[in-house]
Amino acid sequence: MTVEKQELRSVAEGPGRHPWHRFVALGDSYTEGIGDPEPHSLGGFRGWADRVAEELASSDPDFAYANLAIRGMLLKQILDRQLAPALSLKPDLVAVAAGGNDIIFKRGDPDKLAEELDQAIGTLSATGATVLLFAGPDWGNTPVFGKIRGRVAIYNEHLHRIGVRHHAIMVDLWCLPELQHALMWDPDRLHLSPLGHHSVAVATLDALGVAHGLKPLHPRPLPAHGWTQARAEDLVWARQYFVPWVIKRLQPHQADDLLTAKRPQPVPVFGLGRPGPFPPGHPASQASPPGTVASLRQGPETGAPTDRVA
Repeated sequence: MTVEKQELRSVAEGPGRHPWHRFVALGDSYTEGIGDPEPHSLGGFRGWADRVAEELASSDPDFAYANLAIRGMLLKQILDRQLAPALSLKPDLVAVAAGGNDIIFKRGDPDKLAEELDQAIGTLSATGATVLLFAGPDWGNTPVFGKIRGRVAIYNEHLHRIGVRHHAIMVDLWCLPELQHALMWDPDRLHLSPLGHHSVAVATLDALGVAHGLKPLHPRPLPAHGWTQARAEDLVWARQYFVPWVIKRLQPHQADDLLTAKRPQPVPVFGLGRPGPFPPGHPASQASPPGTVASLRQGPETGAPTDRVA
């Protein structure tokens, strides 16, 4: 969907409204939220994608969000391990940020990377979902990353071409002057800081044409927890803490292939592990139907994060 078409749909929906109900984010540490630590967020990191989802969910109580991004992944790994799961979740809004690790750490060829990405974006776009693409930032002022500036610029031009071909919406970080400020970056100078993630969230919502309450340079604190995510409490706890703890002790030498996405299933954005208070007449106040905390105790998913932040 082009920006022009989306602006028309946003106006039709009214201020603060939007047409999406299920958002899925694919990528690496940038999308996982590394650099924006938040102990109350799933996986311990918040990030721009969470911040965008929070705003989109504020006007839609049924809005769901999944984040499949895993730190350190190269483009091929992202496409091989995240594309099919993303399609199976049937999102109507998909964010794809991939290829940065190839260019930064592997001296990847931007032309070949673009060829790999093009087909995947076409597949996602063919489902009817709105696709978001992200052009990389301009690291020209940094002594080390400035040396890859040319490859980043070439890859960005390919991303713009892919976006036009498949009617994706581009969030152009190269054109965000605020990202030139050191406060926008983590001390490692590679990952965004909380302020940087906030700025990318603002740029993303603006690109979507969605009215929002985020103000430049003033990050919003994590919203108060609510009852809508209480039904996922036990599932999240098992996946994030219990199962990884068991696996680490049974297989203490496992490597990065055990990394898992922090939000593998689309779940409500607000709240984590806070059952109730429930509205009058809500089923959870009377019983434990499928999908509630009690029912989820019987079927936890598995996963095993690691402490590596590459």
